[in-house]
Amino acid sequence: MDRLIISPSPHIHSGDSVERNMYAVLIALAPACLVSLVTFGLGAFIVLAVSVLACVLTEWVITKYLYKQPTTIGDGSAILTGLLLGMNLPSSLPWWIIVIGAIVAIGVGKMSFGGLGGNIFNPALVGRVFLLIAYPAQMTLWPKAGQYFSYTDAVTSATPLGIAKGIQAGTPGMSWDQIPATSDLLFGIHGGSLGEVSALALLLGLGFLLYRRVITWHIPVSILATAFVFGGIMHLVNPALYPAPLFQLLTGGMMLGAIFMATDYVTSPMSARGQLLYGALIGLLTILIRLFGSYPEGMSFAILIMNSFTPLINMYIRPKHFGGR
Repeated sequence: MDRLIISPSPHIHSGDSVERNMYAVLIALAPACLVSLVTFGLGAFIVLAVSVLACVLTEWVITKYLYKQPTTIGDGSAILTGLLLGMNLPSSLPWWIIVIGAIVAIGVGKMSFGGLGGNIFNPALVGRVFLLIAYPAQMTLWPKAGQYFSYTDAVTSATPLGIAKGIQAGTPGMSWDQIPATSDLLFGIHGGSLGEVSALALLLGLGFLLYRRVITWHIPVSILATAFVFGGIMHLVNPALYPAPLFQLLTGGMMLGAIFMATDYVTSPMSARGQLLYGALIGLLTILIRLFGSYPEGMSFAILIMNSFTPLINMYIRPKHFGGR
C-alpha cells in the first residue's frame, strides 16, 4: 500500500523532471549534431541514427522482458545515451559495431546497475571505450571532412590530436604546419569523431544548458581551466613538442566531454566544491594521457576514472545541510 509521506516545511517545487532535463540536453546537442551532418554527410546520419535506435531498442527489450517493468524509453535518457555514443564515433564505423557499442552502453553501463540513477559510469563512455578496446582499427579511422555521400568507403586522415601525437613520437612527415587553423577548429572543418569537430557548436550548447539551469558552471569551467593551465605550462616547458593550450581545448573530445558527459547528474559529485575538484582532476588527467599516454585522446578515460571516485568525493565533500553554517 502506498503511503502519503508528510514532512515539515519548507516545501520547494522546482518544476524540474528527468524528461525536462534530458530533452533540454538533446536540444543543446542539436547544433553539434547539425555540424557533424554538414561535415560528414551520410556517414554521420547513419552512425547517429543506428546508435540512437539501438540504444532505445536495447533499453526497451531489457525493461520489458528482463525486468518485466513498464518501459522507460519515454524519459529520453536512452535517446541521449545513443546520441552521445554516436557523437563519440567516427562517421565510417560499420553499423554492426555501433549496435554492439549500444548494447554495451545500455545493457552493461546502465541497465545492469538498475537503470537510470543507479549507474556508476557514464553509459555512453562505457560503450565508446569498449569499442575502442575491442575494435581499435575501426575506431581510429577518421574520415576527412566534406565526403557527403561516403560511408564505410570514406577516405581517412589524421586528426589534429593524432598529428600532435605523431610530432611527440617523432613520426617522419609530421609537423605543426599540418594542424588546422584555429577558425577551422572552431567551426568544425577537420576530421575526427562526430562530436569533436566544432567547438563553437558545443559552446552554444553550453550556453543553452547554463541558461536553462540544467547544469552549473562548476564542472565544465574547472575541466577547461585546468586543461588550459596545465597544457600551457607544458607548452612553455617545450613549445616544439607540446601544443598550445588553446589547441588542447578546441580539439578531441575536450568540449563534448566537459559540457555533456562529465556533467551527467548520476555520475558526478553533488556539491559545488566536489564538482570543482572532480572537474579539475578530469582536466589534469586528460592532458596527462594526451601528452604521456599511448592514445592521442584522454577525455573518455579521464571521465570514467573520475566517475569511480565520485562516491568518495561525495563522502568527504558533502553539501551543506539546510540551515547549516
